Order: sequence, then structure tokens, then C-alpha cells
Amino acid sequence: MDSEDIGAFEAKTRLSELLEKVARGHVYRITKRGKPVAELRPIATGTGRPTFGADRGRITLSDDFDAPLDDLKPYR
Repeated sequence: MDSEDIGAFEAKTRLSELLEKVARGHVYRITKRGKPVAELRPIATGTGRPTFGADRGRITLSDDFDAPLDDLKPYR
């Protein structure tokens, strides 16, 4: 996705128009005195809900995961 440079003052005066274009996937790089300071881009939208089982196979627990710890024997 290529970005288009736009000055901060122009971005401020055309914000509503820019937001419409951003909603369609356009990206703007906002500059101040010719130097880039920010990007205006569409946000990544997700489902908002976790997917059950999405991490299957990524997390492993050892067999003694819930075994008592030797360091804690004095506190029992």
C-alpha cells in the first residue's frame, strides 16, 4: 500500500475527505515542514472475539506442571 504525503495544515482542513479515502484503503503520510510525523491508515479490524483452540499446539505444559514445589515445603 503506497502512501501519499500531505502537509499537516492541509490534512487538518481536509480531514473528513481524507477519512473517507482512508476507509477505502488509502494511506496518507502526514508531514510537518517536509518531514513525516504520522500516518493516517485504515485500522486492522478483527473479529473482536478469540477463536477457541487457536493456540492449539503452540503451548505445552510439562507433566509435573501442578506438582508441589520443593522450595515451598517449609510453608506447608
